[in-house]
Amino acid sequence: MKMRLPLALITNVRLLNSGFRIGHRIHNGVTKTSLLSSCNICSRVERKWIKPVGFDTGVKTYNSLTKQKEPLVLAQERIATWYSCGPTVYDHAHLGHAWYVSLLDQVQNVERRSYPYFEINVIHVMVITDIDDKIIQRSLEQNISPTVLARMHEEEFKRDMQALRVLPPAVYMRVTDNIPQIVAFVERIIGNGHVYVTSQGNVYFDTQSIGDRYGKLVNLGGIVGELGIIILCNGNIHKHLFALVCSSVFGSQLDIHSGGIDLAFPHHENEIAQSEAYHQCEQWGNYFLHSGHLHLKGSVEKMSKSLKNYVTIKDFLESYTANEFRLFCLLTRYRSAIDYSDASMNEARSTLSTISAFCHTAQAYMQGHLQCQPIEEGILWERLSATQSSVRKALADDFDTPKAVNVIMSLIHHGNCQLQPATKNNGPRCPAVFGAMLSYVREIMAVFGVDLLDRKEVHDSSGVLNNVVEELVHFRSKVRKFALSVEDQASQNPQTGSEIQKRHPQPDRVPLLKVCDALRNNLAPLGVHIKDRGTNSTWKITRGETRKN
Repeated sequence: MKMRLPLALITNVRLLNSGFRIGHRIHNGVTKTSLLSSCNICSRVERKWIKPVGFDTGVKTYNSLTKQKEPLVLAQERIATWYSCGPTVYDHAHLGHAWYVSLLDQVQNVERRSYPYFEINVIHVMVITDIDDKIIQRSLEQNISPTVLARMHEEEFKRDMQALRVLPPAVYMRVTDNIPQIVAFVERIIGNGHVYVTSQGNVYFDTQSIGDRYGKLVNLGGIVGELGIIILCNGNIHKHLFALVCSSVFGSQLDIHSGGIDLAFPHHENEIAQSEAYHQCEQWGNYFLHSGHLHLKGSVEKMSKSLKNYVTIKDFLESYTANEFRLFCLLTRYRSAIDYSDASMNEARSTLSTISAFCHTAQAYMQGHLQCQPIEEGILWERLSATQSSVRKALADDFDTPKAVNVIMSLIHHGNCQLQPATKNNGPRCPAVFGAMLSYVREIMAVFGVDLLDRKEVHDSSGVLNNVVEELVHFRSKVRKFALSVEDQASQNPQTGSEIQKRHPQPDRVPLLKVCDALRNNLAPLGVHIKDRGTNSTWKITRGETRKN
């Protein structure tokens, strides 16, 4: 007789005399058991990581399976299969979600881009948890169906990620769309002999059936055989089963698995055990990347909905821009925890302002609107080449974005040192080198999701607006040049009695200068920024960057 198959999986840690403390909670009449704290385990069971055979990307990444950096080797040339844990859609997405997903996006973008990056086709699957105890409870509170609640917050999450310029995965996989696959998955684990059934009808995963492979992500020492995973036969769905959904896409081998560090055990540990038991393989996932947490400054707890210490993405974007958030993410290693505060966001804002100002000045020089002292062109070409090499090395070293940004800022500093205004052109112009620097800075920042061209905000009318502003600034520059014409006035030196010549703006033209200054100041809040450089002026339009201070 065929047993009725379970639809959920939950961790049951039965650690007799192990020093672990077991916590129980009851929901809808079902007892759930979870690991609350751990003891110190002195013994260690070595679990050998099998280095993949295939295409070496030239990247080294920290692998949670080995606790060290490993060469990133893909099963197929220039193709990376990547699974990540997505949100549980019972409430608004918050900045902690944005932090994790943006880091993931930046790492994947680095892999995707061609030279001087790595030209890898990333096939990314993200699972959306759209059935969960929290979703059911929230739907009861709001008197709507769990499905409607989940869809509302799923779409909000996708809109928030789009607002932060996060590329969507190749596919979102909803749990509720994959119930038949989940049932078939559990059925095959049973058929492969990795379970035992209790008299109450619960089905346990037998960790001893996979030898010492359980505990790959954490050091469980000699207690591996004491662990079990309960498959509950009560019709609920539990998150520890959700990774199996990606098996329907990627099969028995996965290149990269990612998630927050808090999910390493038991969530990801159980995913490994289940998947290897299902596929009867020695190593299902080759690389596990875990990101650090986002904290509100002064808090030791991660930002989370359950702790009610979060900032929604909508609220965040009322004070800061997507570009500023992307810079904020770049300034910390993806594996590190980070404090979110006004100070850290102001650092990101200042960095972005420096980058934008350089791009604006370099463009003005190329267009002939800025006269400078003689440019040491050879030095700049050498620095640009060295920068490109150093950035690539930093990104190949476990995606070290803070180091990459520091190298880029050094290049910008040396560029700014040579873009010093002069009253007249004292030497040959060198626009090509600044064109190359400008193109590189824009390109690398685009890789990181920072759009220096604000292309997301460009509308059909932008060409007309640019032409209008160009004419306005041109007219203003002519007025200023006329107003700045001076007259020589002779005065007597009181010490020597000799005459000295002083140059002053002609008095009747001073009001014109004041009107020009007023126009510049009044246009700035509207997003049109004019910068006077002697008798010439440059301008830029900042779209979608208005902020509440």
